[in-house]
Amino acid sequence: MTKIVAVNCSPRKGWNTDLMVQAAAKGAKKAGAEVQYFDLCRLEQFTGCVSCFGCKLPPNEGRCVCLDDMHPITEAINKADGLIIGTPIYLSTISAGMHALVERLVFQNVTYQKELRTYRKRRIPVLMVVTSGIPAERYEEVGYDKMLETWRGMLDRSVGPTSMVISGDAFQVPDYGKYNWTAFDPEAKKKGREERFPLDLAEAEKAGAALVKGEQ
Repeated sequence: MTKIVAVNCSPRKGWNTDLMVQAAAKGAKKAGAEVQYFDLCRLEQFTGCVSCFGCKLPPNEGRCVCLDDMHPITEAINKADGLIIGTPIYLSTISAGMHALVERLVFQNVTYQKELRTYRKRRIPVLMVVTSGIPAERYEEVGYDKMLETWRGMLDRSVGPTSMVISGDAFQVPDYGKYNWTAFDPEAKKKGREERFPLDLAEAEKAGAALVKGEQ
């Protein structure tokens, strides 16, 4: 059976990114995959790459040896047939959690050898799930398109063919009245949650199924 690892890299469980990753995982399951789901920010202790270079020494070439709570995730991904990874956009880039995971995931396979560029023996498809407070239509205006392409390209080169599904203009909090957020229209945000977000979830579910079927 196809094994898929799904990782929610948002600190907010049960909100936009988590729900989008769950929808993608649902699609993968419907397509016949076995899915192992991780909530990265529920881990007690994890870090990005600590530059120990243990992954460059036998017998652990291509295998991260940092034994924190993220270790089971990198190990699971190394054995998986596909990866779903979700992040919100914070301060114009991916979340700190996803940044840490990508560091650990990518650097373990860097050889620093001219003859052999990567320790990774097989490439696996990746689905990158992204959410943001601003509409996707504004990504080019604010530079999110280039930022996301940098990260998508890194995963594409280092892990496997990477596609992306986006949910923008996110409904961020259940009660906008608690905050002096004059930049937002609470009613418009609520309407988007009710009308547009279900369509985004359906798109994520479709993308999860396509990941398993090799239809990215």
